[in-house]
Amino acid sequence: MAPDTLSPAVTTARPARAARARTWAWYGGLACTALTAGQQVLLIAGGGGLLPGWQPWPLLLLAAPLLWWGRGRRRAPAARHERLRAVAARVPGRAALALVLAMAVAVWAALQNHEPWIGHEESVYANKARSWADPSTPAAGWGPYRPPGLPLLGSLALRVHADVGALRAVGLLLVLATLTLGYAIAARWTTPRRAALAMLLVLGGLGFLRRMPAFLNDTGSTGLLLVTVFILVRTVENPGPSRALLALPPVVLAAFYLRFGVVGNLCAIALAALLAYGPRAWLAHGRRLAAAGAVILLGLTPHFVYATQVTGWPLGLITWATSQAERSFMGDGLLYYLAIFPYRLAGDLGAVVMFAGLAATVRAARALRAARREHGAPAGPAGPVGPAGPAVRDRRILFLGATAVLVPVLLGFATDGEPRFIYLSVILLTVLGVDALATLADGVARPVLAAVTALALLAVPATAQVVAHGAMPGPMSQHRSTVPVARALAAAGGAPCLLVTGYEPESGWYSGCDAMTYRQYRALDGPPSGTRVSFIRYERGRLQPSAAGVERLVGGRPSEKRRIPTEGVLGTATVVTVG
Repeated sequence: MAPDTLSPAVTTARPARAARARTWAWYGGLACTALTAGQQVLLIAGGGGLLPGWQPWPLLLLAAPLLWWGRGRRRAPAARHERLRAVAARVPGRAALALVLAMAVAVWAALQNHEPWIGHEESVYANKARSWADPSTPAAGWGPYRPPGLPLLGSLALRVHADVGALRAVGLLLVLATLTLGYAIAARWTTPRRAALAMLLVLGGLGFLRRMPAFLNDTGSTGLLLVTVFILVRTVENPGPSRALLALPPVVLAAFYLRFGVVGNLCAIALAALLAYGPRAWLAHGRRLAAAGAVILLGLTPHFVYATQVTGWPLGLITWATSQAERSFMGDGLLYYLAIFPYRLAGDLGAVVMFAGLAATVRAARALRAARREHGAPAGPAGPVGPAGPAVRDRRILFLGATAVLVPVLLGFATDGEPRFIYLSVILLTVLGVDALATLADGVARPVLAAVTALALLAVPATAQVVAHGAMPGPMSQHRSTVPVARALAAAGGAPCLLVTGYEPESGWYSGCDAMTYRQYRALDGPPSGTRVSFIRYERGRLQPSAAGVERLVGGRPSEKRRIPTEGVLGTATVVTVG
């Protein structure tokens, strides 16, 4: 036998070993999946204290590659499983969406008990909303660089019921609107049931669920950005003149005035649209694009005028808002997104789906490149494949995936990193990922999606437990210090009062007084006349001077000093009141 010739025993042993390895991988993936489900059940039952920091182990990140490698070992589904999937297949997409929305309302209501006090960012918008509903109250912590949309909605809610619950109900409505819009848009790109599953996965993600109970503008602006993406897709995929662009200005303007930070998202969307479809596709709609742009500029005119009055130039408020980012260097936001992407954004189940969405994006890019080489011309809506061909779908996938990637890149260089800033990326990759899983699963798409659905249904209440017992206790411990102190210093009889503290917006909300930081107070020309000023120092507070520094700020004026004990992490507060 020649030395380079393998014996029949060797040639048959290698496939046998590979088959055994795939078998072990398959059953190992199933075991990890079962353990994941067990962790979720443990969390739902309140046993999350057995896990480190109430955080489940990300076993699905191991299960997914194992199942993919061993997928040749899958067995034919049992008849009873087929019957169950047949029943599930008859569930209308709208009914599935209704279940998702009902779960969102239930989780929102349950988490209110774990975070009854509003936090720093919430209270900034809450104070402005209250000042508009009741002009006698100050807007503590508010800056001109903040958008007016959320306070406007909040002021309407406070006129109905002047309470934190009314403000957070506004946040809930924005969440429900975004989930509904996400479903309606995704159902046009895939199937209604897959769209509902995508929204269920988004709801169960840690990054989304953590901020869902709060009075914030990120979720609502994300819904409007989704509509913006949908309008662009509908425009470019329409073979004839499209009127979809006529709806673009009100959507973009609403998103902007709700959150100025959408400028980075809009830039990412525009850049991705050029990369995916090419300039020629948009030049075909040049007149309507120009008209839409002109209307948008007209709608931004009040903002530009106000920004010029305050800062000296039209883009001053945007750059001012960007300068508020708590970052060490340009690009540390991008490093943060790379560190949390995608597990800390969406959990291990959402991470697997988002990875599938990224894989679908790469696959679409390769298909378009191959089509370009084959036909010698760009393949697109007007390309050689035709307006209803696969190239249109591939370009759409490339557009959505490129947008999802560019958003954290651009925002990561412009500002600091927060999961709520890139909800658009999470939703787009989740929608792409659900569709990709169904495609990659070949003939077993239904059982794969059924398994993902079952895990997602467990993930929502389990993640809510993680948020309630793992994420919320820290901020609530701080509020146990700031809230009683603010209430003890509350405005009495309508007399003007000012609190100087490192926790100014929340102190302003719970006291009814104006509030500012020590740095802002030092920048004043002098102490405000006719106003009771209280300087607050905590044992373990932030952004505060020493006791001697407070005495220098008092400047020898008659003052009253008292200590207010608290049960929170900041410890006892020392308050020096002047006036």
